[in-house]
Amino acid sequence: MSDLPVFTLEDLERMPRFEVASFDNDAAVSLGEVAVAVIRERGLNLAVRIMVSGDVVFVAKLGTTGPGNDPWLRGKALVAEKFGEPSLLVRRRHEAAGTPFEDRDDMDHETMRAHGGSIPIFVAGVVAGSITMSGEPDVVDHDTAAEAQRRYLAR
Repeated sequence: MSDLPVFTLEDLERMPRFEVASFDNDAAVSLGEVAVAVIRERGLNLAVRIMVSGDVVFVAKLGTTGPGNDPWLRGKALVAEKFGEPSLLVRRRHEAAGTPFEDRDDMDHETMRAHGGSIPIFVAGVVAGSITMSGEPDVVDHDTAAEAQRRYLAR
């Protein structure tokens, strides 16, 4: 992929929050199916993981993805769910403040990964889960997750 998407802090702040009336296992599988369709349509090497209330409900690893993506899927989701914002937005906020996330000494950087690709899912204003992608440059991971979100909400 030669032209990587660019997401500024302002772009990410304008992104609509992933808010739904309910989000259960069946909804997670439906979102996962939408995500897989986007990944295949774009011909990407991505793993996708959907969480519901701390439980992994859906995982698919397409193309060249594999076990090496697992720590990234887990770490990005932890950041998105802890901060209640897309993991790329967390990274951009830290960069804009001049304090890279990796420099925080109050985070375990082996588990918490502020890289693009995870978007929290809200029900009644509370984080109820997340969609996370890993395998391509993190802006591509984020862009693909955001497209899956858009298509899921448009159904």
